[in-house]
Amino acid sequence: MHRLKGFPAGTRINEEFFLGRQPIVGRNGELLAYEILFRSGNTNHAVITDDVAASAAVIQHVFLDFGMDAALGQNLGFINISETLLMSDVIEMLPRRRVVLELLESVRFTPEVIARCHALRAAGYRLALDDVTRLDPAQAQAFDLVEIIKIDIRGMELAHLRGLVEALRPYGKILLAEKVETTEQHQFCRELGFELFQGYFFAKAVTLRGRTIHTSELSLLKLIKMVAADADIAPLEDELKRAPELTMRLLRLVNSAAFALPKKISTLRNAIIVLGRTQLNHLLHIMLFAKTNNGVPGTNPLMQTAVIRGRLMEGAALAMDKPALIKNAFMTGMLSLVDILFDHDVHHIIQMLDLDIPTQAALLRREGTLGLLLQLTEAAEALDQQRVQELLRDLKLEGHCDFNKLQVEALKWANSL
Repeated sequence: MHRLKGFPAGTRINEEFFLGRQPIVGRNGELLAYEILFRSGNTNHAVITDDVAASAAVIQHVFLDFGMDAALGQNLGFINISETLLMSDVIEMLPRRRVVLELLESVRFTPEVIARCHALRAAGYRLALDDVTRLDPAQAQAFDLVEIIKIDIRGMELAHLRGLVEALRPYGKILLAEKVETTEQHQFCRELGFELFQGYFFAKAVTLRGRTIHTSELSLLKLIKMVAADADIAPLEDELKRAPELTMRLLRLVNSAAFALPKKISTLRNAIIVLGRTQLNHLLHIMLFAKTNNGVPGTNPLMQTAVIRGRLMEGAALAMDKPALIKNAFMTGMLSLVDILFDHDVHHIIQMLDLDIPTQAALLRREGTLGLLLQLTEAAEALDQQRVQELLRDLKLEGHCDFNKLQVEALKWANSL
C-alpha cells in the first residue's frame, strides 16, 4: 500500500489491483469509449472505502502502470470523479482529450464545485453526470455544466424512463443509457433518442437473426480447418484463390504497417510462407469476424472481445510451455463467440470445422486444460478476480506468470489491429 503523489493525505492505493473496462457504444453498436473500473484484492467486486482512493487507483493504473494506449486504444476513457478528487489539482494530470470526467452522484453542487466545473470545461475537459434516475433538483444544477447525462435504467419502469427523457430533452445533452442488459432495452432506448449505451446487451445486439453463412465465410471456415490440420501450402493457396476477396484482404493485411514486413508481399505462397502458420491462423480468425460484422477489432465490441480472448489464451498457454495448447489456444478463444457471430448453434459450427476433441470439449463444456484457459479469460472479462486466482492455481500458473501483464499484452495487440 502506498500513497499516490499529488493526492490528498490519507489516500492509499492497493498494490494488488485488477482493472476492468466496460465498453460504451454508439447507436449502431460501434465502440466509442470505455468506463475504467477499479477492483482491489482477490474479490470480484470493488472494495471501496474512499472514493478518492478508488479514483486515484484508476488514474495510476491507467496512466502509469498499464499505459493509456494499452488500456484505451484510441477510445475515450470515462473515469469516476468524487467531489474531493474534483477539487484537487490531480485532475490536471489527466489528458483532456482522452478522458470524460464522470461526476459521481455523491457530488454536492456547491458554488465552489460549480465554479470548478466551469473552470475544467473552459480548460477543455468533458464532464458527465453519473447515475441519474429522476429529475432531482440537486442534480439539475449540474445539467448546464455537463455534456453527457448517464441514466441508470436497471429496474426502471418504461413509462418513468420515457418521462425522464422528455424532461431532460430541453437541456440538449447527450444521453447515455447505463445497465442495458437486453436487445429490447437497447431498442427502446434508441427510440427514445439515447446516443450512447453501456451494459451487456451488445453481444446479442450484433447477432443477425436467421441469416445464412455466405460463401466467403465458408471459405474462411474451411481455411481455418485446414490450418488447424497442418495442410500443405499448395491446398491452402488453392482454397484462397477460390475467394478473390479474401486473397485481397489477406495481402492487404500482410503488407500493412501492423506487420512491418521488410518487403512487399505480392503472392499468396510468399504470404503464407512469410507469415507462418501461427500468424496465418490469427489473420484468418480476424478476417472471419471482420467479414461477418463489417468491422475491425477497435470498433466492434464483440470482435475485440474475441481477439482479446484468443490472444490472452495464447499468452497463458505460452507461459505453460505446452506446444499442443499453444497451437489451439488462440483458435479456441476466438471461436468461443462464433455462435453469436453466426447466430448458429455452436455444435453446428464445430461440426463444420471438424475440430479435435480437446477443442470441442473446451468450446462445448469448458472442459480440459483449454476449457480452463477459456474459463480464465471469461472470469477476467467478468471482473471475477477470485475466480481468476482459483483458475491460475488450477492451471499451475500462479507465481509462474504475471496475469496482469498477459492482459495488457492482449489489449495492446488487439488495439494495434
